Amino acid sequence: MRDYWKKNQILIAVLLTIWALVSFGFSIILARPLYELKIGSLPMSFWWAQQGSMFVFVILIFVYARVMDRLDKKYGLDDGDES
Repeated sequence: MRDYWKKNQILIAVLLTIWALVSFGFSIILARPLYELKIGSLPMSFWWAQQGSMFVFVILIFVYARVMDRLDKKYGLDDGDES
């Protein structure tokens, strides 16, 4: 059980790091270089701050759910409901 929680914590740390890099990195730290690139008529830094980081966050939720489902099955903690 300790190994299960360790893997869970590592997964959470990795996903939070990715989210922080995307949300802070692309929309704040790299705002000036990304401002020169455009998506449509908007600067890419604006797009990342308003849309891109949200897309990445939703993807990370699905990744977490899928990986945790596999981890639960590996350790016999799944509820067995395949609906």
